[in-house]
Amino acid sequence: MELRLYDTLTKEKRPFVPLDPKNVGMYACGPTVYDFAHIGNGRAAIVFDVLFRVLRHRYGADHVTYVRNVTDVDDKINVRAARDYPGVPLNEAIRKVTEETYRQYQDDVTALGCLAPTVQPRATEHIPEMRAIIEKLVAGGFAYVAEDHVLFSPQAMNEANSVMPRYGALSKRSLDEMIAGARVDVAPYKRDNTDFVLWKPSKPGEPSWPSPSGIKAQGRPGWHIECSAMAWKHLGEKFDIHGGGIDLVFPHHENELAQTCCAFHSDRMANVWMHNGFLQIESEKMSKSLGNFFTIRDMLADWPGEVLRLNMLKTHYRSPLDWTLKGAEESAKTLDDWYAVAADAVASEPSPALVEALYDDLNTALAMAVLHGLRNAAASGGTRERGEFAASLRLLGFLSMSAAEWKGRKQQASGIDPEQVDRLIAERAAARARKDFKESDRIRDELAAMGVAIKDGKDADGKPVTTWEVA
Repeated sequence: MELRLYDTLTKEKRPFVPLDPKNVGMYACGPTVYDFAHIGNGRAAIVFDVLFRVLRHRYGADHVTYVRNVTDVDDKINVRAARDYPGVPLNEAIRKVTEETYRQYQDDVTALGCLAPTVQPRATEHIPEMRAIIEKLVAGGFAYVAEDHVLFSPQAMNEANSVMPRYGALSKRSLDEMIAGARVDVAPYKRDNTDFVLWKPSKPGEPSWPSPSGIKAQGRPGWHIECSAMAWKHLGEKFDIHGGGIDLVFPHHENELAQTCCAFHSDRMANVWMHNGFLQIESEKMSKSLGNFFTIRDMLADWPGEVLRLNMLKTHYRSPLDWTLKGAEESAKTLDDWYAVAADAVASEPSPALVEALYDDLNTALAMAVLHGLRNAAASGGTRERGEFAASLRLLGFLSMSAAEWKGRKQQASGIDPEQVDRLIAERAAARARKDFKESDRIRDELAAMGVAIKDGKDADGKPVTTWEVA
């Protein structure tokens, strides 16, 4: 059974062959920590968490390194730092903002069932690596200094006679298309409109560091150079997988690829480039102007993290995802059922059919169909079937609680008093025993009004028993 992944660069799905099976490396672009992350960021975190889990399953947990960066130098961070901490030295204020928002992000994606990456490097802790790459690019003729800026030249890259890919190979755009389709920063010191900033002088009130390439003024890095530097530091000049949202293909990942390949005279940065699709809300693009912009924290106030996770994994990661209330409600019901069937089972090995679906470019949509079949087998089967179902769910990041904890969480969230419900059920049982069906029906209606659904059945000895759940 081979693992196959779709590569954005080559536009094909092909067998994944790591550079070193004992040291598989993946890098995913993480958050810019200036505020709560939106639910679209949550999709990316979940997608690459599933990939991390699949790689660990195939190669062993000790043989996979997952790097997810933290961007902690950004204009939005500077603005918030000045707003929230007036009078505090800038770098100290920035650190306060980024520490707070980083913790929020960590808490939110952990609630979504995501494992902690192996390394979570901060941009501001990798300035020396950024300067080193910039020096290589200037020395190689791929970048130049102008008015205390360092700029990368896509034209110089494309004119180089080497093994490096052409600029535009990842996004499949020509230079003319990039000029027409991008917000080009026009500046008199640029040699060409497509040239982009690697380093720029810091303005008053901005963080600054010693500049590369003989520039005397203090400065700060451009956006794209940080990921090239952090990937190099933690995974090397070449590594296996680079991931992120589809919106990052151009210009961010295109520029990363260019910088790294030119700095190290390489034919590639990552063997495979993977990108998850956009997320919409009720068939509309998420936008603050439309009033449908939601953070992960907003969603977690209404739904358990595993419900959000399941709702996203029902759609293949490369397809657009339409987030709907109906879909979330269906996911919640599905998880209630899965917990009841498998949460307390002793996990064995995941189903080969589930693994095969995930090995087909993380086909979680197919995996959902497999899980429903496993659920039916587990409900009517024995220990082996329940164990296989539980292991399959855990491979995908579900069943973080016991069945009792899951049910109790739902009960607690509903505000229903379990002791009161149990007392009413006992009173109803007594009424039924004395054939006072009018009282029995009244109690049933009272429970329903509280949001409690009851189910009458029999226990293993054939005695009447009533169970209940939050409706």
